[in-house]
Amino acid sequence: LEALGLLQVDVLALGRRSGIRRALDLVKRHRGGTLVMQDILDRGDGPTVYEMIQRADTIGVFQIESRAQMSMLPRLKPREFYDLVIEAAIVRPGPIQGGMVHPFLQRRRNPSLIAYPSKAVEEVLRRTLGVPIFQEQVMQLAVVAAGFTPGEADELRRSMAAWRRKGGLEKFQRKLRDGMARNGYSVEFAEQIYRQICGFGEYGFPESHAASFALLAYVSSWLKHYEPAAFLAGLLNSQPMGFYSPSALVQDARRNGVEVRPVDVTVSEWECTLEPSAVSRQPSVSAQPAVRLGLLMVKGLSEVGATRITTARATARFADVEDLACRADLDRRYPRYLSPSRPPP
Repeated sequence: LEALGLLQVDVLALGRRSGIRRALDLVKRHRGGTLVMQDILDRGDGPTVYEMIQRADTIGVFQIESRAQMSMLPRLKPREFYDLVIEAAIVRPGPIQGGMVHPFLQRRRNPSLIAYPSKAVEEVLRRTLGVPIFQEQVMQLAVVAAGFTPGEADELRRSMAAWRRKGGLEKFQRKLRDGMARNGYSVEFAEQIYRQICGFGEYGFPESHAASFALLAYVSSWLKHYEPAAFLAGLLNSQPMGFYSPSALVQDARRNGVEVRPVDVTVSEWECTLEPSAVSRQPSVSAQPAVRLGLLMVKGLSEVGATRITTARATARFADVEDLACRADLDRRYPRYLSPSRPPP
């Protein structure tokens, strides 16, 4: 593509967008009105959401639900959106291999440790406390400190981005060292920057990528905190995704006060839905609905089979399991334990 002069654009599907959309739709159906992602970002109730994030109560939350991320959250203590941008980027092989994590955390705890060898470097690294976290910062450092041309900096970016191909960054070492020496930077500083660049060769984030992920992380966190029932239902309706099984997601929601009701062929739809509930075991969550598990949670039951069930029950209640099997035209391909009174073997 490069030889032909064609532009390459990767178009990637992201299941979490579907989970967020489904959760927002459930909130709108249950509470009325409209709710979109921008509404969440515009609200002024962020502090309590960030308190939840700082506790690493983030099971099911986009990007910050892994064990590594959950270990980092109480240490980094995100307080604002840009902290989430850094959080999304710092728990990556690049910053970890480049030795950037501990220096950043130390400077965040003790600002007196922040130092810059020049004003030009400060302009590049001020927002990340003197530690390069993003690919763009490495490119800017190569230009302002080592005298790279924009074209050479882009070549460096390409080498960092090709993280599956080893050995593509060594050719920049001498140029970086010599360029920084000419501009008055120490050998130690040049070697530190080179080690961090090599770390990015193990996979690092552009800032724009991290910001996009942080936006979804915050919206996910807001929904988990303020609309935990809709958050759970949206996740379950978008499986498979993330690090956790449906069972783990349900258990976490119940620990946080969400009432989760079992699959019931007399009321369950194909997807998980919300139902009115007078029970709320979590005082901070007001008027939370219950989650009714959908027929999609029944192992071995197809959507076609579920449609037969919902169509049959619309005409009259099922008298018993045999009546269900007959009227819904189910056979041995479908599970026999569709009634809550008949648990699976």
